[in-house]
Order: sequence, then structure tokens, then C-alpha cells
Amino acid sequence: MRIRLNRLPALCTATACAVGCLCAQSSAQGQEAPTGLDGLVRAAVDRRPLAGARVSVVNSNTYVITDGDGSFRLQLADGEDMIRVERLGYAPTELVISEMMRIGLSMTDGLVIDLEESALELEGLVITGALSERDRDQAIRPTSVITQLELQRQLTGTVASTLKSQPGIAVSTMGPAASQPVIRGLSGDRLLVLEDGIRITDVSNTSADHANAINPMSARRIEVVRGPGAIIFGSNAIGGVINVIRDEIPNFVPENVTGTVTLQGQSVTSGAGGAASMFLPLAERVPLRLEASYRTSGDLKTPLGKLENTGVDSWSFAAGTSWVGDRGYVGFSGLGHVNNYGIPGGFVGGHEAGVGIESERLAFKAVTERRELGGPFTTLNANASFSYFDQLEMETPTILGTRFQRESAGSDVIARFGSIGPISSGALGGRASWESFGFGGGLYTPDSERLNLGVFTYQEIDLDPVRLEAGIRYDWTQTTPEREDRNSDIGHVRRRTFSSLSGSFGLLYNLEPGFVMGASVSQAFRTPDVNELFSEGPHLAAYSFEVGNPDLDKEIGRGLDIFMRFHDENNRVHAELSGFANWINGYVYGEDTGKLSRTRLPIYQFFGDDANFKGFEAEIDWVVAGAFKTAVSGAYVRGEIRETMEPLPLIPPFRGQIALAYELADWFVRLESTFAARQDRIGEFETATDGYERFDLVSGVSRTIAGRLNVLTISLENLTDEVYRNHLSRVKEFMPEAGRGVTVNYRVAF
Repeated sequence: MRIRLNRLPALCTATACAVGCLCAQSSAQGQEAPTGLDGLVRAAVDRRPLAGARVSVVNSNTYVITDGDGSFRLQLADGEDMIRVERLGYAPTELVISEMMRIGLSMTDGLVIDLEESALELEGLVITGALSERDRDQAIRPTSVITQLELQRQLTGTVASTLKSQPGIAVSTMGPAASQPVIRGLSGDRLLVLEDGIRITDVSNTSADHANAINPMSARRIEVVRGPGAIIFGSNAIGGVINVIRDEIPNFVPENVTGTVTLQGQSVTSGAGGAASMFLPLAERVPLRLEASYRTSGDLKTPLGKLENTGVDSWSFAAGTSWVGDRGYVGFSGLGHVNNYGIPGGFVGGHEAGVGIESERLAFKAVTERRELGGPFTTLNANASFSYFDQLEMETPTILGTRFQRESAGSDVIARFGSIGPISSGALGGRASWESFGFGGGLYTPDSERLNLGVFTYQEIDLDPVRLEAGIRYDWTQTTPEREDRNSDIGHVRRRTFSSLSGSFGLLYNLEPGFVMGASVSQAFRTPDVNELFSEGPHLAAYSFEVGNPDLDKEIGRGLDIFMRFHDENNRVHAELSGFANWINGYVYGEDTGKLSRTRLPIYQFFGDDANFKGFEAEIDWVVAGAFKTAVSGAYVRGEIRETMEPLPLIPPFRGQIALAYELADWFVRLESTFAARQDRIGEFETATDGYERFDLVSGVSRTIAGRLNVLTISLENLTDEVYRNHLSRVKEFMPEAGRGVTVNYRVAF
């Protein structure tokens, strides 16, 4: 048997019995080759059967989940197949099953696979934006995968800041709580944030002062797809997709009670937090997952003093269950999230003491999967969700400044099919959603509703060593204000209808083992946000007077990605280089007019101009010798108005990172240098920022104690107490980024 080990160190072994293959071959003449592979998955340390392990055929939609006794039966096609075995808490493995081996196994008790314990991760799988799970190296679009081990090292209070070290990702901030991800210069409503593949409902994508309603402490992994991803996900994915994977609804029944407890402390905010999750069997076919988290912190400490009114107090609770059958499952979940935080003062027209924000989110989901449908379709996935979000922005503890309310209901259906002619796999899908927007306080935006309907098809063609992907999607969106106003100061406020056709085509070429090249072209779209269309009034927490434009058209983005990936046969070197261009027609942005409203707030008016975004991302990981490793990454984007070539505002400068590490199986130490160039290509009324370099030291240790994996990570951040300013920070004019600090993360899995 050949065994291909995953990139994770130390990892797993697989054992199989193929005794009597020659005899079996002669006796099997005239008989049909077996169509099923029987096997058993066990823990290597104590030979304990492992329920809930996923056994899949690589580059296929075919997979099974092991039963309570660790057994499985997997249907295989004729010839040679590569299977992958993975389970949370164990290192995954891949092995090739030849026709000869299959005959031998049929004469025995089957395949026995022993998995070694690991740091809770499934390293190479990419789920987001693909029809089936693929290794990251085989993804057609540039993708970052932040595994649970990496989350342990990088975890902060927000999703955006947790991702800040990933190539092509910057962070827009208005204090530590209100941070937004920026991918290739695009942010806000141009990025789609998912939770277990389902859109979340909050108002984080509408303004810099709004926090994302997801606590990353509960995440198992995070996947980021850079570039347009509109075919599968629809509107608002013009810049990229962030999928926070929490496995809120379980799809298998564990054999025993498992779970994790995570604790965190941070000195620069005097913060502390924790999260706990538990996964247990309620009945033979009914699992239950419970989760709770809490985080509190004070004002951010910088080398020049505290950034006042930036404390955070948040908590969340979630529960999910399902019924798991032999051919699929159906599950439900509920979540509650409360986040109270401060926005600093000091802005023109702002309150000196800042603004307090109180938000709450309720979300309910239902998910089902049906496998082995018969006919051309192999799998049917469907989900339905309902969310309620409410945010109050308080000028004082008792005076309301602005209120945002949002309700949404939506459903996605995807039917996957197998080989049809030249198509190796594909999918048909659709989405329907309804959203309600409510506004109060001083923001005079009319209450509105939005309806969206979309359908798509997506196909993959495997022509080894070439793989092709192509898709097309049609969306119809209608935004309706509560009342029509022909005489509004901003123009004719009325119902707006948008329709759009999106498409993509991608090619990946495996030139030789370890060397991959690829390219993709796409057309994506974005409908204007309700605030961009109809706003007229002060937004106190953002310290701006927002003026909408009811005549805005949809944004159409045409993107090009070209990439190369390389790793040597021993996986000592892994490198990726990607270049991109995104031409957006009707790019909507709030331009600082340089004027002040009667309330002494800067007036921002929404315009639509054609814009271009071009740049590159590069990264290389190199095992220099033994346990010594180094990593280098960098990213650059240039954004400008197409007609005038004038710079767009809030474009990050060139950023990069250099890391030196010594990593063994159970402990590591890593020195990181993060640097940025000066940004003086700025929009009108924008402030330039100097370049900087900061240093961080991260160390961690893992130990299995009494059968439980314990992981402790200590981060020493901004070692030199560097005074530096993030170009995308709204507070950079009067306060720098965080000073020297210590963050401690501890996680135990049971």
C-alpha cells in the first residue's frame, strides 16, 4: 500500500491487510470487481474505533461517515482511487487503493486505518466556493485557510484582526472592537461574510464603526477566498468571501462526549475572554452541540496613551442538533449574540467622550443534506435561515443617536451531480432572500425592504493534468423604501430594481508534481446598499453626515486572476504568487466633500465612478533545516478612478511579513516582523501615513494530559513599542496603534 502523508508533521499511519492477492486474482477471473470498500478507522494510540470520521474519494463528491463502531463502506469506481480519511482531533491521511489491493481486501476483514492525534485540524481542505473539498493547492482561486492551530496563535477579539497576517488582507479600524476586513482594497458591502456557509445578518458591512457579529473564539477554522466569488454566493462577493466555520449544526453522531475550552487574556486592552463547546450523542442518531463565549476588555493602550471609550463587553450562546441517517441528515440551530462596545471621540463634530454601541443578534438555521439520490444528482443540500439584528448608538447612556434594525430570511438549495459527458461534476442552485431595514434616531434613512432571487449552474471538467471550472448566474434584486418621495433633497426616492448576469471561467494546470499554474476570469456584481441609496442625515458613531444617491446603478466587477504554486517533493518549500486586476463599473464610495453639516459633521456623499484595482500577493514557506523554518509574504494593491487616474481613498499600502520559527511536534517559537510602506497615494481630504515595522514573538506548547490535548500560546506583540499608524484606521490622526503587549491563549480538547 502506498500512503501519502499530509503536510502536517508527524502524523498518521495507515495499515491494511492484502494477504493472498495473487490467489484472489486467479480465483476472481470471470467475476466482477468489487464495487465497495469495507474498512475500520481507529485511534492509533489505543486502537479505539473512531465514529464520525469522514472517508472520501479525493477530487470527488463521494464520501461516507464512519459508524459508531468505526466501520464504513465506501463505493469506488473501477481502477485506482485515492481516499482521504479525516476526523477532528486527528491528523488526516491519504492512501491509494489499487484494483489488486481491492481484491485482496475483499478476501479479508477489510481496510484498517489508524489515525494519530493532532492539533485539532484538517489542514489542506478547502470548502468555500468549491463544489467539493479540495486541497488548497488545487483551488482555482487564491485561498487562505486558517486552521484551528493557526487560530490558536493568531486569535484576537474580531474576525478581521485575526486575519490581519494573511496575504492580501488588511484591517480597517475605528478602535479594537470596530474592525473590518479589507481584501485587495475592497471592504464593507463588497465582501461576503459567512457562518458555516450561510450569510450572517448584521450591519458590519455598512460603516466603519460597526462591529462584526461573530466571535472568532468559537471558530474551528476560517477560509478566505480572495477575488470575485459571485457564482455560488451571489451579490456582495465582488471582493471576496470569508467563511467562519463553526460546525454549529452537527452532521454526525460522536461516540463519546467531546469538546473544547478556550481562554484568552490580553494586556493592551486589559481584556479577558473564554469560549466552551460540547459535542455529545443524545441518541443513536441524534447529536447535540452546545457553545458559549464571553469577552470583556477596557480601553486600548498605545505608546502615546489610552484610546478612550474603546472597551468591549460581549457574550454569545448557540445550540445545534440534527437527525443523522444513512444517506444524510437534517439539523437545526439557534444563536444569540450581544456586543456592547465604545467608539472613541475626538472627531470633528463628535462627542469628546465618544459614542456607546449596543447590539444584539438572534439567528436560527435549518440545514439538510441528502446523498445517493439516484439519477444524475448525487447530493442535495438546502438551508433556511432567519436573523434579527438590532443596534443602538448612544450619544450618552440615555440619549439615542442612531438605530439600525435588520431582519432577514433566506434559503439556498444546491443539487450536485456527477459525471455527465465531458463534465466530471457540477451543480444547479438557487437562492431566495428577504430583508427588512429599519432606521431611527438622527439618521433619516427611510425604512426599506429588499428581495433577491438568484439561480446558477457550475461545472468542473477534469482533463488530467488540466481542470476547468465554469459557471453562470442570474440575480434579480428589488429594493423598496417605505414610501416614495419625489421631492427629497437627495433626489427621487423610489423603488429600485436591479438584475445582473454573472459568469466565471477558471483553469488549473498541474505542470508536474508540486507545480501548479492557473487563471480565472469572472464577472460579479453588487447592488447598492440601502444607505447608499436613501441616507440623508447624521450618523453619529461614524462622525459623518451621509448623503445618499437614489439614482445609483449596480456595480459590475470584471476580474482576472493569474497564479502559480509550487512545493517540492518533500514539502520543505511551498510558494504561491498571484496577480490580479478588478475593473469595477459604477464603483460606489462615500466621498468627503470637505464641507460640514449644520451639526458640524463632515458631509460624505455617495457617488458612482468606474474604478480599477490591480495588485499582487506572494508568499513562501521554507523548512530551512530540521525544525528551523522561515516564511515571507507580501501584498500590494493600487486603486484609482479609471477616468482621472486619481487615487481612491482608503487603499492599504504595500504590506508584508517575515517570520523565523523553530517548530517541533509539541512546541514552537516564532519571531515575526510586520512592515508596511508609506501610503501617499491618497484620496482628496485623506491623510498620508508613514511606513513602519513592528516585531512580535510567539511561542506555544502542546501536551496530551490524561487523554486531553492542551495547547498554550503566548504572544509578545509590538516588542519595541513602536509608534505606528494603520492607514485604514479612522483614528490615526490622533492616536497610533496598540503598544507593547502580551496575549495568552489556552485551549484544552476533551
